[in-house]
Amino acid sequence: METTANPAITASKATDNASNTTRETSNATISNDASTIDKSFKSVSPELKDAITHEINQMMAFAIHNGKTINTDIIPLIQKESFDNLIHAHNMLCVNVAPATPKSINYIFELNETDKEKSLITKLPLVRNLIIMAVIFLLAFILTGQSSQVNNASLDLGVMQNQGLSLVLNLGYLAAISGLGVVFYLLKDITTSVKNGTLIPEDSIYYVALIVLGIISGLVVSEILNVYISDADKIDLFNKSVLALIGGFSTDAIFSVLQGIINKIKGLFTPTN
Repeated sequence: METTANPAITASKATDNASNTTRETSNATISNDASTIDKSFKSVSPELKDAITHEINQMMAFAIHNGKTINTDIIPLIQKESFDNLIHAHNMLCVNVAPATPKSINYIFELNETDKEKSLITKLPLVRNLIIMAVIFLLAFILTGQSSQVNNASLDLGVMQNQGLSLVLNLGYLAAISGLGVVFYLLKDITTSVKNGTLIPEDSIYYVALIVLGIISGLVVSEILNVYISDADKIDLFNKSVLALIGGFSTDAIFSVLQGIINKIKGLFTPTN
């Protein structure tokens, strides 16, 4: 006797089979994704792990040498030597050695390892170059100041009314003072950077640009600010020299002020969302 299959039961079984197939496919996809993530994690190169370990050792040595407090939670993380623990330890050490960075600390170690018999001035060409430029600006200041064409009257004329050799000598005098001002600032700044361990090789480019800006700033301040002084007869050799020196020394501050003014003006014409 033949039995006839119930269509509803058959449809239900088909639905269950399809659902099971979908779940198996989904589980296989998740498994493949997890395998891919695991392979990606394991693909971290040994060189990268060694580099992180090297930076951790340098930061530890820097912190110990400079009397900085080290978080003791770092020790077990380093001992486990897993990649995520090393990253965590690296992040914690970056906080401990701030404002120094792994890059600046590595630069200090490279300088110390390079010909230990040499002095810091010899190892740091930037410091040597700044000292040489300071001497050059000082000689230019003395030589131009000895000229009979550099005096109160010629400085009072300014750029607009002076001309010829007198103009060149007066601008050279003010530029020399501006250069001395910016070199004073940079030598103090680089000394602080060496003490704090924040000096990096790229600073040499920044310092060269700042010297040029300092000379321009000193000239602009000494020539333009006198317009806002009520009694022009009081603008003499001393006053303009001070303005040039301040303009060179405060180059960074003047740039920040001007940049802030420009940003405010741009904000007036920039539509807000």
